[in-house]
Amino acid sequence: MSFTVTIQNSAQQFGTNPGETILDAALRDNRIFPYGCRNGVCGACKCNLVSGAVDYGDYEEFTLTDEEKAEGKVLICQAIPLEDVTIDAEEVMTGQNIQIKMLPCRVGRMEQLSADVMRLFLTLPRTQEFNFIPGQYIDLLMKDGQRRSFSIANQPELTREEGLELHIRLVPGGHFTPRVFDAMKERDLLRLEGPFGTYFLQTDVDRPIIMVAGGTGFAPVKGLIEHAIAKDERYAIHLFWGARDEQDLYLDSLAGEWAARLANFRYTPVLSESTSTTWAGATGFAHEAVLASYDDFSGFDVYASGPPVMVDAVRDHLGDRGMSLDHFHFDSFEFAHES
Repeated sequence: MSFTVTIQNSAQQFGTNPGETILDAALRDNRIFPYGCRNGVCGACKCNLVSGAVDYGDYEEFTLTDEEKAEGKVLICQAIPLEDVTIDAEEVMTGQNIQIKMLPCRVGRMEQLSADVMRLFLTLPRTQEFNFIPGQYIDLLMKDGQRRSFSIANQPELTREEGLELHIRLVPGGHFTPRVFDAMKERDLLRLEGPFGTYFLQTDVDRPIIMVAGGTGFAPVKGLIEHAIAKDERYAIHLFWGARDEQDLYLDSLAGEWAARLANFRYTPVLSESTSTTWAGATGFAHEAVLASYDDFSGFDVYASGPPVMVDAVRDHLGDRGMSLDHFHFDSFEFAHES
């Protein structure tokens, strides 16, 4: 049975199909609410259910606690209406016409950036428009119905020329990534769906920006920064890139080039497991390097992308020093996100 979802603050409405989540219905109606993983894990889509009943779906208990459910919280990526509902959620205004599409694509170019990171460029059909906002991600669709999510690492203006850029880390025993390293070749045909996500720069603020990337969490950050450079946006940005050892900073020279060229850009690489006797940079975890660099985060916008444990550490520790959750933006790479 179909039901109606009402957005409390605007009184606007959209419909859901039988068995459809609130988020999927919203995206189908070209409405964007804050969201991330779409799997009930990251918690980015949590909002208030003002009225009506829902099937809460599958989710991690730490993401939506019983206490939060009692307070009326729901995860709209999992919640399926059982009747007409009203939600208290803020729409994300992008100023752009972003439509989710399912498209064929070809592997245009492959470049191994490190022992376990492959850069793919996916060529899209020239007859199709594919608009996205830097920081968003796509799903690659597999023949068995499974899908894997990967952040887009370049800016929209370059996709016609070079294709969509993805950074894919090898997950031993994974369902998809071993194929990328062992069997995939240029001109292979794939299918994708997207774009998804709300991890993009907030352009209506002038606060300085801290970006924290872990591993291939550098991919969406690269897209954000290069787009800002191309648009001549003079944001003050301090990038912290956390990795295990030097080889995992697979585009370290690019980040160093930004720091040398841009007056308002700083770059701090951080290694957690380095055995090098020549490494003179920061060591430990990325959030620790951020905490060592600043005392008060109340005046910053903070962007974090990478493993959930890193994203959680950034949110918790910087929050303890004044960071507003309204100024915290994240893309949490769950295991299935890139395996």
